[in-house]
Amino acid sequence: MKNAFYIALLLVATHGFSSCAQNKHKIKRNISAAVSHADTSGAYNAQATFAAGCFWHEETLFESIKGVGEVVSGYAGGDYANPSYEDVGTGTTGHAETVNIYYDSTKISFPQLVQVYFDAMDNPTQVNGQGPDHGTQYRSIIFYRNPQEKNIAEDYIAKLTRSGKYKDPIAVEVKPFTKFWQAEDYHQNYIDHNPDNPYVMDVSIPDIVRYQQAHPEMIKPDHSFVE
Repeated sequence: MKNAFYIALLLVATHGFSSCAQNKHKIKRNISAAVSHADTSGAYNAQATFAAGCFWHEETLFESIKGVGEVVSGYAGGDYANPSYEDVGTGTTGHAETVNIYYDSTKISFPQLVQVYFDAMDNPTQVNGQGPDHGTQYRSIIFYRNPQEKNIAEDYIAKLTRSGKYKDPIAVEVKPFTKFWQAEDYHQNYIDHNPDNPYVMDVSIPDIVRYQQAHPEMIKPDHSFVE
């Protein structure tokens, strides 16, 4: 990543805030996108699946974490088969914008990823949305693959609740993982390909910078947005 380029983008004239959904591209969906971009061989032997608002910055944020390999943007949480971005954007499919994370379990653990998930989130008490993104398609979900992951997620939420950090209840859902549908190709590595998108500049990059400044020890040197 070209750090200086991204930082310079933050200094340009202020853009009006927009939502992830308002930046749709008129690109026909490529059904062959069912084939994952991720390299699941070798060290990246485990997966975690999270939803927390717009998947553009969730993907880039998690790809910057040490021990994480590929992160794929997609949809999960609903029963609608082979959903498109437009389908999910209606809020009627039950799906949420989601990232599927491939990671090396010898370098980072599922509990650590859960902590990254919450530390990077704007507001875990926000119902059906994060920041400027509103609707069930932007709700926050931790998908678990086994009872241990379910307990880890629920225990962390209970810990946050007991801490008194938030006056409102934690709105993050904990749901069993069933199916992940990979999003269209143009959503993959979206920030890398669209750094001048107003939403990316005004929402995504500042969110990533905020987390990376607070947790520099977690960040791959070549994935830092912080000078």
